[in-house]
Amino acid sequence: MSEIKPKQPKLTLFGVIKEIFNWYPAEYPSHERKLLFKLDVSILVFACLCFFVKYLDQTNISNAYVSGLKEDFSLNGNQLNYFNVCYYTAYVVFQVPGLLLLSRPKLARWLLPTLEVLWGICTFAQSRVTNANQLYALRFLVGMLEAPVFAGTHFILGSWYSGPELFKRAGMWFICNPLGSMVSGYLQAAAYTNLSGVGGMPGWRWLFIIDGIFTIPVALIGYFVFPGIPDSPKPFYLTDEDIALAKERSKRFKIRRPGKLDLDVFKRTVKRWHIWIFVFCYMYVPPLLAISWKVAYENSCMIISSYPFSYMNLWLKAEGTYSVAQINKLPTVTYGVQIVASWLGTTLAAVYPSWVIFGIASVCCLFSTLCMIIWNIPTGLKFFAWYLFGLTGCLSPILYSTVNSIVKNDSEERALILGSMMTIGYSFQIWVPLLIFPTAGPYGAPRWKKGWPVTFTFLSLLLIGFITSLVLHRRETKKTAIDASSDVGSNDEEDTGEIVVSEQYDKR
Repeated sequence: MSEIKPKQPKLTLFGVIKEIFNWYPAEYPSHERKLLFKLDVSILVFACLCFFVKYLDQTNISNAYVSGLKEDFSLNGNQLNYFNVCYYTAYVVFQVPGLLLLSRPKLARWLLPTLEVLWGICTFAQSRVTNANQLYALRFLVGMLEAPVFAGTHFILGSWYSGPELFKRAGMWFICNPLGSMVSGYLQAAAYTNLSGVGGMPGWRWLFIIDGIFTIPVALIGYFVFPGIPDSPKPFYLTDEDIALAKERSKRFKIRRPGKLDLDVFKRTVKRWHIWIFVFCYMYVPPLLAISWKVAYENSCMIISSYPFSYMNLWLKAEGTYSVAQINKLPTVTYGVQIVASWLGTTLAAVYPSWVIFGIASVCCLFSTLCMIIWNIPTGLKFFAWYLFGLTGCLSPILYSTVNSIVKNDSEERALILGSMMTIGYSFQIWVPLLIFPTAGPYGAPRWKKGWPVTFTFLSLLLIGFITSLVLHRRETKKTAIDASSDVGSNDEEDTGEIVVSEQYDKR
């Protein structure tokens, strides 16, 4: 007879608050709590700083565009979209190769810091461009070098942490995305106000220089503290006992260690439902998150539903009543909402069923999108709708943590899925903005008569896809448990010579 586990008692408000901040459970042995602390200080510190500067360097093009770049280069029409297309084209092409390289133990420690040094150099170079063509080329290089950072960090987190540990840390790490976008707005406002004309350069050029100054030191820190995956060469601060414990934890949590990377990885991945459902979901994420971050975020459904948020500053500029400083600063409120949602929403998904938190955030964003479809609403409500889009901050970390949890038993498949989500999602990001979210024209910013209804549709599909993945996983887990129970029963029958009819088998 299978063991009947008692129901977990409902958490009080105090219990929920306590659980949110309970990163080092008392039931863990002291040496395991110490290991978690070491990993948090190394992985999270570097990952947060890396993610922060990545989004500084990714979103600065939008801030520069509205702060003088457009006028200096006599840009017109959809050229801002073309800059983003160059970035996302490279971002798409190098996703899967980057993730698969990151799954290799010997490369995992050094890949991200090296890429960050290179894109930091490209960021500096953008401050010296003399025409749009040079900027197109540099945006392509930045996209190529930044490609593995987002999904790759999720892969690294999923290699060391599991369950509630993973959700809590993913949420904390993810706040650096909107934080980077928020700081980019303030930096551009400060550069425009205080540095315009210094050294004979406009403020938007200084933004690229400042971002580069942030980027290079973070990369150098990564060479010393980033541990890669448990099978990578040991960093100086981890002992042999720490590595042994990390590998034991992987076995305990059923996180499979790296295996052979060959054609069989692709064959077994496409035969399972995971890649199809999760890629479908992320197809709508980048557009969704871009609505609130100024740049398209990652995943197909998520991608198409988030794009308009990225250009709240275009709406402010079109109003004609806001200063350059206000245009750069007002959208940062959305990022503040995202910071709270990224951390609190993802952490609560470790306490409550993830579909509940995911569903609440999605419904709020559907309401905001509906406001944008109607459009002719009070200005205060429109600001509220823009800012409410910040709740998308918890959607992506919950989705990626779910992928890490569900596909933890196959390291190579997990890397391939995470890379494919980004690849397919951003593939939509390349052409969707030009088609339904144009910067100019009768259907252009900020009204987007085609874009907002499409956003509403794909946001709905994202929610449906996410819930479907949980249902399929629960069904798969239940079937595996029944099969395992049947196998145990069969072995008992062979040992005793008795014929036993399994109650579970009868129910099947």
